[in-house]
Amino acid sequence: MAQSQIQQQKQEQRQLQSISAQQLLLSQLVELPLQQMTERIETELHDNPALEKKVSDEEPQDWDPAEASDQPDAAEDYDQQREREERSDALDAALENIGRDDEELPVYQGGRQWSDEQEQAVYGEERSFYDTLMEQVGELELSDRDRYVIEYIIQSLDDDGLLRTPLADICEQLAIYHGIDITEAEAEPLLRHVQQLDPAGIGARTLQECLLLQTERRKNSPMKALMRKVIEDHFDEFTKKHWQRIQQSMALTDSQMEELLAELRRLNPKPGASMGEALGRSMQQITPDFIVDTQDDGTITFSLNSGDMPRLEISQSFADLLRDFQNNKEHMSRQQKEALLYTKQKVEAAQGFIDAVETRRRTLTKTMKAILQLQRPFFEEGDEELLRPMILKDVAELTGLDLSTISRVSNSKYVQTRWGTFPLKFFFSDSYVTQSGEELSTRKIKVALRNLIDDEDKHKPLSDDALRDALERQGFPIARRTVAKYREQLGLPVARLRKS
Repeated sequence: MAQSQIQQQKQEQRQLQSISAQQLLLSQLVELPLQQMTERIETELHDNPALEKKVSDEEPQDWDPAEASDQPDAAEDYDQQREREERSDALDAALENIGRDDEELPVYQGGRQWSDEQEQAVYGEERSFYDTLMEQVGELELSDRDRYVIEYIIQSLDDDGLLRTPLADICEQLAIYHGIDITEAEAEPLLRHVQQLDPAGIGARTLQECLLLQTERRKNSPMKALMRKVIEDHFDEFTKKHWQRIQQSMALTDSQMEELLAELRRLNPKPGASMGEALGRSMQQITPDFIVDTQDDGTITFSLNSGDMPRLEISQSFADLLRDFQNNKEHMSRQQKEALLYTKQKVEAAQGFIDAVETRRRTLTKTMKAILQLQRPFFEEGDEELLRPMILKDVAELTGLDLSTISRVSNSKYVQTRWGTFPLKFFFSDSYVTQSGEELSTRKIKVALRNLIDDEDKHKPLSDDALRDALERQGFPIARRTVAKYREQLGLPVARLRKS
């Protein structure tokens, strides 16, 4: 009998290995910013009596036994004692409800879906730009009239901390709307009081004055004199980055010029940006998840902002109860076995949550270290043009973490730097590859495009074709349609709508 081969196609559906509850918990915690993470911990502390805040590791303060009362808890902190009693009551109540408790630990979902809110800003304590400056003003010995004028000047500052409203206009406004007659000559020394506040550069009326104010705060040195000379005598060349002209005019060597440029780039053109949100906006600040500190010598350090996030540990009462149950398994009643099961579930859930919090900390640390490594020039000098093209894959490869993990870490996290507070997404950007194969940062191109439009003659604004030609002369050979796309992404209208 002849044998024949028949080829058949068979469609089969296989179920992929499901993600574990611990992995799901970790993915949720990694995505939460600081304030949401603190709330999540408080929720877990409330729901799981086997989890509690870790007592401080600080050495106990000395106390005199003669001053202690006969009460056994007289020497203990009242809040800690009350929390311990509440934990004990919670444990008793939980054991009484053994049969009615869910045996499976529910995965936390929260009252709101974070995915629906991840694009919203996270706010911290109510502390404004105005409050920070006024605290410093409060330390000055001033008359009521002078204090009122200084406060009005502070309220007139722009978002970056500069005063662009002419002092004469401020005097006029004070006279018309507040009944305070003050001349510009009288207001000038009060403005200088504002300019003496921290950070250096606050209250400057121009960028040049802002940089000079910062330079004057430095210790006297030959470098300080060179910086002052550049800002005072060669400011136009400085703003146009004509370094060779400056070097030739000041007769500097290459090494001297390099050192001078490094110091000039440490000056902050937007001193108000490092103080949170400015006046006229929300009176709350974004809470940074990372704090990056750049020293004058270029040393960069960073830390995770823990805020009010408590440290966690397993409740000692639950740990002792679990140990007692396990040592007497052979002689346990049915009710005791149910109590053992409940206690074990709560302790394992608490330990799993503690492990997830620690893994979150390590993940955030590795991610921020990689970003600092890839974008070090920006953190050193604060110049947006120094940001290199960087995508999620670059950070994932450097850290060894999954691409989705890097994406979650980058959502709704903020980093506080010497140059201001930025969303973590700010440091990510695509690259543009020219026909010759050269890779350019799209962010750098956008900065150049914005500068061209800001400096154009508003009576004869540049068309997209003219902008393309100007960008090409600056070393950015991109197409006209790319210019139009970047212009739209920057929220800038076409030439005819920019005409004034």
